[in-house]
Amino acid sequence: MTTTDRPRSSAQPAARNVPEVPVRTLTSAEIFEGTTEVQILHEQAVYRLKITRQGKLILNK
Repeated sequence: MTTTDRPRSSAQPAARNVPEVPVRTLTSAEIFEGTTEVQILHEQAVYRLKITRQGKLILNK
């Protein structure tokens, strides 16, 4: 058997019987509401999400 004859394994995991929940999508305009920084409280820790001068997003703890 050559390498081209070998069966390929599937890269995807086996399907589970878990219903898919749609991912909530927000625009950055909705999140920042005209500012360049917001704070996110996650498990008693505060994170800062900032828009840089280049328009990129940075998340700091």
